Amino acid sequence: MNRDAEATRRRLLRAATEEFAAYGIAGARVDRIAAAAKSNKAQIYHYFSSKDGLFDAVFDAMCRETVDAVPIDPADLPEYAGRLFDSYEARPWVQRLATWYRLERSGSGAPIPVVMQSNAAKIEAVAGAQRDGLLPTRFSAEELLGLVLHLSGFWSSNTPELDATLAGGGTARRRKVVTDAVAALIAG
Repeated sequence: MNRDAEATRRRLLRAATEEFAAYGIAGARVDRIAAAAKSNKAQIYHYFSSKDGLFDAVFDAMCRETVDAVPIDPADLPEYAGRLFDSYEARPWVQRLATWYRLERSGSGAPIPVVMQSNAAKIEAVAGAQRDGLLPTRFSAEELLGLVLHLSGFWSSNTPELDATLAGGGTARRRKVVTDAVAALIAG
């Protein structure tokens, strides 16, 4: 792919990330994506085949970026959850895309390979730490990983009404709640 084609593809992915985060898959419009990317709809179909293909590319890139930026440390799951929280704070569209994915794609297709591979590696890391006595075994490795992942995204999944009752403390306090909750989860 030449440089211009790569630049067009990157612009389309950036514009699509914003569009899908705001409107989901069904509500996103390829004409708005093309206009925001200073491209055209034909380019979207050329590079990604369809709007669904474009969403898949956006979601795959987001997952890869998160996996690369926030590697798991089973010896320090509270800090791992804190770094995931930091990642979500820095990139708020991540949780929105994940929510749209769950709402519009749940059970509708093949699992995403990068997510499956990442989950398998994380589960094995947690299981290894459990075998070594570093983590409790009252939850399976899969359950413990799921709880840690959900706690790291706790704040972005609340309703506005619950958020209003939890006001105060800002980002630092919210991060501490996440890390403290994970620490309590794995406490002896």
